[in-house]
Amino acid sequence: MVRGAHRSPQGRPARLRDVAALAGVSVKTVSNVVNGYTHVSADTRAKVAAALAELEYRPNAAARNLRSGRSGIIALAVPELDFPYFAELARHVVQAARERDWTVLVDQTDGEAGREREVMNGLGTHVIDGLILSPLASGREALSARRDPTPMVLLGERVYDGPDDHVAIDNVAAARAAVTHLVELGRTRIATIGEQPDSPSGTARLRAQGYAAALQAAGLRPPRGGRIPTVGYHRADGAAAMARLLEQARPPDAVFCFNDLLALGALRVLHERGVRVPEDIAVVGFDDIEDGRYCSPSLTTVRPDKPELARLAVQLLAARITERGSGEAPAPPRELRVDFELVVRESTRRQP
Repeated sequence: MVRGAHRSPQGRPARLRDVAALAGVSVKTVSNVVNGYTHVSADTRAKVAAALAELEYRPNAAARNLRSGRSGIIALAVPELDFPYFAELARHVVQAARERDWTVLVDQTDGEAGREREVMNGLGTHVIDGLILSPLASGREALSARRDPTPMVLLGERVYDGPDDHVAIDNVAAARAAVTHLVELGRTRIATIGEQPDSPSGTARLRAQGYAAALQAAGLRPPRGGRIPTVGYHRADGAAAMARLLEQARPPDAVFCFNDLLALGALRVLHERGVRVPEDIAVVGFDDIEDGRYCSPSLTTVRPDKPELARLAVQLLAARITERGSGEAPAPPRELRVDFELVVRESTRRQP
């Protein structure tokens, strides 16, 4: 038999009754084992497990979802799929969802408030069982105004104390670690690229707080004209910001970029201008996208635990979906943080 065919002795896909007959137990007992119920003896569980393996039985996810009133489909909405960070994160969410036999619909909001509002309210409870959203343009008012009862988990910084679970990293601590690294290298004129004072998203604001805290702890101040805001977080934005910094009478000796794409754009301009990295200007990014490992010089960056971020988001969503189906009163919203680490590479480390 070809593995994965899951056939009964009659040649059709194995059913619960086939497993029950082979194991010598009732269909209900097989169902209890398949669904992980604990009130089954060890001997019986072993017999059922052997029968399941012999017949290569796999649960019919569609039938199970139909009985439970669920679709087995969740949605993931991110600002931009061509951002490597979000593409990598989406892959991890799909992997985590696959372990639950879920299908993931991936949508792009372009970071627009209207599109985020449509995603939060327009997918409908009959299409998806839950939503994982990374909001960029939606602030407290927009998120609090959501009326769709579909369970939702937020990624990124929490911008309001609302009814939704939330998973993120500690952006203040991560940014502080990145800038402290530059301080410890002896850099004293540390600039930033990527502040967004008018954005409703809290990510840029919190990374700016971490930057300021690290300088204050070291008895330093931001260099004059050294905090360059950007409208977007693309390579071109980083390149334009770096060009502005180099036009100053006294350029910085280090730059903390609020994501890796900004840092890659900055590195390109430094290369074109003949500025040595890290000898003249050290550069740190944020996100640890794959491109940063292969550029020259390779990029020092903050690495969020993206697999864990995705796993926790799916886990929280699964709990909310189950809770909603049980009719129980919702538990208080949960906020979980994942670890990060500073990965030191050539853009801050002189080569021997």
